[in-house]
Amino acid sequence: MQFHPLSPLRPVRVALIGFGNAGRIFHAPLVCGVPGFLLACVVSSKPAAVQSEWPTVAVVPQAAQAFADPDIDLVVIATSNDSHFALAREALLAGKHVLVDKPCTVTLEQTTALLALASARNLVFTVFQNRRFDADFLSLQATIRSGVLGRIVHFESHFDRYRPVVPDRWREQALPGSGLWFDLGPHLLDQALVLFGMPDSIALDTACQRDSAEVNDYFHAQLRYGDHHPGLRVILHASALVPAVGPRFVVHGTRGSFVKYGLDVQEDALKAGGRPQWGVASDWGVDPLPAAITTYPQGQMHTQSAPPLAGDYCALYAALLAHLHGEAPAPTVTPEEVWRDMALLEAGDRSAALGVPVELPRQVT
Repeated sequence: MQFHPLSPLRPVRVALIGFGNAGRIFHAPLVCGVPGFLLACVVSSKPAAVQSEWPTVAVVPQAAQAFADPDIDLVVIATSNDSHFALAREALLAGKHVLVDKPCTVTLEQTTALLALASARNLVFTVFQNRRFDADFLSLQATIRSGVLGRIVHFESHFDRYRPVVPDRWREQALPGSGLWFDLGPHLLDQALVLFGMPDSIALDTACQRDSAEVNDYFHAQLRYGDHHPGLRVILHASALVPAVGPRFVVHGTRGSFVKYGLDVQEDALKAGGRPQWGVASDWGVDPLPAAITTYPQGQMHTQSAPPLAGDYCALYAALLAHLHGEAPAPTVTPEEVWRDMALLEAGDRSAALGVPVELPRQVT
């Protein structure tokens, strides 16, 4: 079947499923921040909470009501990880395009089934990987592309925080898809895949370090690459129990290093009620702590700031809109990338359970 673009003459009408942290803090403001999208309804059991922030948006209690609405074009799923598969499948069967919050599902089998269903019905199915548009990651990409670091041999990505008290939420409970690996792992894996592609193997160590932790709140992953990235070692690390947070990125190449402290500012801005607007000049996403690039021209150490690129989570939705209108060949996260992200996430889970490195499958859907 051939993909039939939506008409740019009318807004793409969006149904947002879930108004917890992901739906309220990220998806609703980003959808409304991109001209061409219309947040038509929110599925939530707490209509007052929705309408206190978005008073003109309809609220319905059941996802089936949104799926049955012929005017809905796109369904955004921002619910618990273990509900993603059933909701996405129902939305696709109803003929809706789907964007699901990361992780895609809780198993590779489920993700593969959804990709096949979307392809068979000529629908878009993609995953929200907003941290491709972090300011520091955009700066790192530009730095690597410039060649100033030479051939990359060491890539270390940390997402550490200090949250010693275990909050009462589903992510911290012993449920499928819970724990830090399924929460922050998809972000770090996706960024590594964007930069270097699929590794040959992954070795993952996880732990429950906080008092009363039911699921992993620490992980340390090592990705190994073959001849296409000779000598490259990739380390992905996250912990909820780091009082003295170190660098976000440490990257070494044959000619220089890239070291970055501090997290992207967009999440905190959104939590504070910020409402970004796509295409409107502002200081949104500007990083107050640029990375340092260290090189050795003529044998002398030289340190300079990395390119000061601003982050912009709206860019993911803007790219999706362009694809839905037939103006871009694919959404930001392609079906192949959706599959690879989930394959690597599941392989890591298997590695942690077995205590040995796990080789990655090469076949994609």
